[in-house]
Amino acid sequence: MSPESSRQPLPFEPPKNRKKQSKKSSSAPKIKATEEKNSSNVNQSKNISNQKSQKVRGENSIPEVVSRRMISRMVLLSGTPLLFSLLTFVFSYFIIINDIFTVPNQAVLLVSTGFFGLSVIGLSYGLFSASWDEDKKGSLLGWQELKINFQRMKEAWKEGKSKS
Repeated sequence: MSPESSRQPLPFEPPKNRKKQSKKSSSAPKIKATEEKNSSNVNQSKNISNQKSQKVRGENSIPEVVSRRMISRMVLLSGTPLLFSLLTFVFSYFIIINDIFTVPNQAVLLVSTGFFGLSVIGLSYGLFSASWDEDKKGSLLGWQELKINFQRMKEAWKEGKSKS
C-alpha cells in the first residue's frame, strides 16, 4: 500500500484525479472526426473542472484586503521583536569590544531568545487581531477583533471535530 493512499487529505488540499490512464493501443488511427469529437469533449471537461476549482478557491480564499491587513500587522508585530533580537547580538558585541562592562553570555542568550519568542507571539497576534471583515478596518490594537476571530476559530475547530 502506498503512503499516499493511507493518509487523509487536508481540507484545503485540491482533490487528486486518481484514475489511471489507460495505455494507448497501437492499433490504426481512428476516423479524424471521432478524434476531433473526443478532443473537444476533453477540452470541455477541462474547462468545467477549471471553473469548479476557481469557484472553490474563491469561496475558501482570504480576500485581498484582509490578507494585506493581516500581513501588515504580522510584519510590524513580528518584525520589530525579530530586529531587536538580532540587534541584541550587535549591541552586546559593541559593549564587550569597547570594555564598557562585562556582559554574561547567558544574558545575551536570554534577551535574544525573549525577543524571538515575542516575534512568534507577534505573528499569531497579528493574524488574529486583524479584522477579517472586508468592510471594517478594525482598531489600532485589535483587541476586539482578536476576541471575535479567536471565537470563530474555536467554533471552526469544534465543527471540524464533530464532523470527524
